[in-house]
Amino acid sequence: MDITFKILLIIFALALIAIVLLQKGKSAGLSGAISGGAEHLFGKTKARGLDLFLQRLTVAVAAGFFILALVVAYLVKV
Repeated sequence: MDITFKILLIIFALALIAIVLLQKGKSAGLSGAISGGAEHLFGKTKARGLDLFLQRLTVAVAAGFFILALVVAYLVKV
């Protein structure tokens, strides 16, 4: 049982890395460094299409990774 969770944890880790690398940067260049944070903070730029899907998928995979990490840590302790 614990081997299954460890394999799932590795799969979630690799998926999380791949999903983060697929996303494009939110700010590009010096102008993005100056105004990009404010636009992102106040929601002037809305994500649509693939960007929105990748953001939601990142949150789901990160949550799954976190929960699996806790389960594996508990199984190793027991």
